[in-house]
Amino acid sequence: MVMTLGMVTFDTTDANRLAEWWAEQTGGEVVERNDGWFAMVAVPSLPVRLAFQKVADPTPGKNRVHLDLSCQDLDAEVDRLLDAGATLVERRGDESFRWVTLADPHGNVFCVAEESGHS
Repeated sequence: MVMTLGMVTFDTTDANRLAEWWAEQTGGEVVERNDGWFAMVAVPSLPVRLAFQKVADPTPGKNRVHLDLSCQDLDAEVDRLLDAGATLVERRGDESFRWVTLADPHGNVFCVAEESGHS
């Protein structure tokens, strides 16, 4: 099995403002906004997009940037990652889009979703 990097996601208290800042700094463009809770930036020089999600309060100890990975078979990939030493944080989403938040062996949080859920 192979995973691909879908985007690099930043936690922030102001998704639109931080997305605009990064777009300006990188020569990118804000290509998606969702009611202030999520924004995405496309940067011509990067192979992935930068995403910004609103959180109430970034807490100490929680990584503010995490990887969003995608795969073809979410359940099989999560099982493989758990067997390799990842820890389950939470299963999320619904029948239209599912993802799983995991932590690596050092506690760094990342998410895995099925490729069909990424646009």
